[in-house]
Amino acid sequence: MSLGRTMPILRMFDIAKAREFYVDFLGFEVAWEHRFAPDLPLYMAVQRDSVELHLSEHHGDATPGSAVRIAVTEIEALHADLLSKNYGFMRPGLETQPWGLREVAVTDPFGNRLIFFEPASV
Repeated sequence: MSLGRTMPILRMFDIAKAREFYVDFLGFEVAWEHRFAPDLPLYMAVQRDSVELHLSEHHGDATPGSAVRIAVTEIEALHADLLSKNYGFMRPGLETQPWGLREVAVTDPFGNRLIFFEPASV
């Protein structure tokens, strides 16, 4: 037996804001989108490298204010890339935690936190 990849579901309320944040700012690509009908909520996946996040407008799928930790290599490069985007709503810092991990934390327009961290070995 083995476990596979994790794909967190994060709640969203505004598709344009979600695309602006996840695609334009964080550099994810839309992997796929699904609606049961044109007037029903959107469920979509965004992907960057091996990270896939599911974003949902569906009321019962997820709770706003969730947090996801994402391991990265070369966290300085990620930090520099995010700052170069000049995103009008956020200028994340690069912090070293008391336990030694370096992190870049961002909060999406819906209150969900994504914490990118560089572990001792990825």
